[in-house]
Amino acid sequence: MPFQEDPVLCGKHAWLKRAAPCESGVLNVLRELLDKRLELTQHDGDEFFDAEMNARLTLSRLMQQRKGGKAVVWAHNSHVGDARSTSKGELRNELNVGQLCKEEWGADCSIIGCGTNTGTVAAADEWDEPMQIMKVNPSRADFYERLTHDSSVARFLLDLREDHTGSELRKALLQSRQERFIGVIYRPHTERRSHYTDAILPEQLDAYVWFDESHAVQPFETAQPHEPPCAGETYPFGL
Repeated sequence: MPFQEDPVLCGKHAWLKRAAPCESGVLNVLRELLDKRLELTQHDGDEFFDAEMNARLTLSRLMQQRKGGKAVVWAHNSHVGDARSTSKGELRNELNVGQLCKEEWGADCSIIGCGTNTGTVAAADEWDEPMQIMKVNPSRADFYERLTHDSSVARFLLDLREDHTGSELRKALLQSRQERFIGVIYRPHTERRSHYTDAILPEQLDAYVWFDESHAVQPFETAQPHEPPCAGETYPFGL
């Protein structure tokens, strides 16, 4: 409730404080749901699953619910690439969804990353700031993006799996290089410090989609209405 007028503040508070004020309440609801699992699933399994996922949003739980199903997760390279093959994971012990999925499903999980040399991006220069269209700096020398830019191929899909990559190319790609991560925030003036990290591309990704010049997405809307979420968005418990 304290954040219904500005949900972004909830995420910001959770990041800065390492926990949100409502965390204990959410956990209590989840425990109660799990305690009543048998009773609720006998009554209406789908409704219980919807309620549980409001309290615990995990991909593995979703896959358990839909046996034999497949899922596509769309996120930035920094989230979907296996963190163990980047300095963020190796030096700072950061986890991400890509690493967790690889640990859970191994070769059944395919990670596809994207890269660009230059162009435009829709982002903000600070949290809580409005979106703007920014020009992306050209890639830096001896980084992965410059390596692919120097191929002079405007766009391609590169299969990075060991059995699908030539030995010489794979040897070159296995050298640790800097990789650029652009997300919700982009700061061109501090790009080298704030948007590059060490990575080993073939171990981080299974495939790489390259666009030498990319263009910012066109949003359906640029701002959410200034009103609290409606009942349908918070069903059944407003979590």
